[in-house]
Amino acid sequence: MCGIAGFVNLHGNRVELDQLDAMIGTLSHRGPDANGVYVGDGAGLAHARLSIIDLAGGCQPMCIDDGKLWITFNGEIFNYIELREELIQKGHRFTTRSDTEVLLRLYQEEGENCTQRLNGQWAFAIWDTKRKRLFLSRDRVGVRPLFYTQTSGQFLYASEIKALLACHEVKRELDLIALDQIFTFWVTLPPRTAFKNISQLPPGHSLVFENGKLRIWKYWGMDYAAGDCAAESEKQLKEELLALLLDATRIRLRSDVPVGAYLSGGIDSTVITALTKSLVGDRLRTFSVSFDDAEFDESSYQHEASAFLRTEHSEVHCSCADIARIFPEVVRHTEQPILRTAPAPLFILAKLVRENGFKVVLTGEGADEMLGGYDIFKETKVRRFWGRRPDSRLRPLLLKQLYPYMNGIQRQPAAYLQRFFRVTAEDLASPFFSHLPRWGLTAQLKMFFSDSIHAETRSYTALSELEEMLPPAYRSWQTFNQAEYLEASALLPGYILSSQGDRMAMAHSIEGRYPFLDHRVVGFAAKLPPNLKMKVLDQKHLLKQAAHGLIPLSIEKRPKQPYRAPDGKSFFLSSESYVQEMLSPQRIESYGIFNPQMVAALVTKFESGRPTGIKDDMALVGILSTQLLLDQFVHRRDRGSHARSRALQPA
Repeated sequence: MCGIAGFVNLHGNRVELDQLDAMIGTLSHRGPDANGVYVGDGAGLAHARLSIIDLAGGCQPMCIDDGKLWITFNGEIFNYIELREELIQKGHRFTTRSDTEVLLRLYQEEGENCTQRLNGQWAFAIWDTKRKRLFLSRDRVGVRPLFYTQTSGQFLYASEIKALLACHEVKRELDLIALDQIFTFWVTLPPRTAFKNISQLPPGHSLVFENGKLRIWKYWGMDYAAGDCAAESEKQLKEELLALLLDATRIRLRSDVPVGAYLSGGIDSTVITALTKSLVGDRLRTFSVSFDDAEFDESSYQHEASAFLRTEHSEVHCSCADIARIFPEVVRHTEQPILRTAPAPLFILAKLVRENGFKVVLTGEGADEMLGGYDIFKETKVRRFWGRRPDSRLRPLLLKQLYPYMNGIQRQPAAYLQRFFRVTAEDLASPFFSHLPRWGLTAQLKMFFSDSIHAETRSYTALSELEEMLPPAYRSWQTFNQAEYLEASALLPGYILSSQGDRMAMAHSIEGRYPFLDHRVVGFAAKLPPNLKMKVLDQKHLLKQAAHGLIPLSIEKRPKQPYRAPDGKSFFLSSESYVQEMLSPQRIESYGIFNPQMVAALVTKFESGRPTGIKDDMALVGILSTQLLLDQFVHRRDRGSHARSRALQPA
């Protein structure tokens, strides 16, 4: 796993090495093992390397065909061994053992269609020196990030936005439409990012820049059309799922450095750890994070899973003070406002992994989205049941049973629950029925926007834009699948795999690998009947059947506990000076995004210790993270290191 950056000059001038050095210098955390750049007529490629496969021979940028094709690559191609053998049979000769060379030679053989053959997680750039053609691609589900922008003289791309901002011609300006989207969906809708005129390549897309023109296309997407598996028995499907997961785990253990695993105490990470243990024997190290507050802490399950699987386990404790202390660094890596503090403990966890000498961990992300694990799927089922008889006194009580840990819901009468959970005929007809309560609650945070921001975003409707982006087949899918798609296409790549995933792990040079997001597993899960993902209200039913006997029964049977962390109160139980500074009326007014009086009232509420709810927490974290983002990237220069790189000249 690495960091990549580069650009193409629009006017054919020779690339300046200093600019490449500045760009890749901001990404040293992604690749501390080596730096390299290629400079040629009209283009430059840069690479910061985290050495995992072919430690001696996999340096980048890499070229083949006497320097006609160059690549800078962030990610892993897990089926590179099989592809290499196939390419050798076709006459290709390799000079390294790296997956990078396999990828480059596969492109040489198959061109743009090479992405269809890949099993992996990637963001890469290939420069064809003869055609003056740049080819960029991002993996199917968006594990690895890739950003781009264009100035008057250059087309630029990079693994992170801060590398683009290292170029003086790239403007530092918050995108207010993106802000509106984040304060609705928690994420931006690709290709939009938090910064104006800086785009992200969406998951499952490729891009070509040639002759000053940009061409972008979708090479893969989620498809929930009914498959042949509907005719198979539950036993057959359970065995097929387990076989797919085992092979997905097997190929993700391909590494020339040790591989560990995250063990959260939930079924997803425990299944992956169990499969990993079956493949590596007694050599497995596992890692987890614990909390003081029982509301968030899962350490008892983590210890039980570790003892059952006989792993060598390490954990790090995360306090409210820790969250407050590291939060500015967390925002510097997320590069967008966030509404929860959940990324912060994962930042600390990645640090623990690195301190123990590991670069690679397997994790359980993706199971909830693909196999029906989230409470929002269960909630949607209950809401539709209630919506068929909206006057029922008993059906709303199911929602109280669904969220026993949420005191606010427990206290509310049925009339309030009906308004909040949106069960009218109009709501039931919405393509976004499953997510209306969540997005409606989040959108209420816009009340904290300043008058000028309200004026500039008043005519914009985030849900209308999202509706225009839905796949043509979306409305023909079963309603359960529609809810899955919204999670898998938006929150998963935009927040779970980004703010909580790639950014927190790579901040400490750690690569996460996700067996549940193997495209074969994703495709299989998409064809499953919804009642095997959630049987009545039993979440991840088929996965539990497949896991039976592999993991402790208590973990198989435990209720879903969403991963969360202490939010707003974290910043008022410590003495971090930046909190008071960023939320002061003077700084709020200076940056102009939020209403100073309303923010002051919110701060007073937290300072006084008065009861706060989910909306208060999200508002506080969202406002603070936005202020920090503006402070670090818009009103000040990013302070990334600009170490001199090793230049590679054209062959």
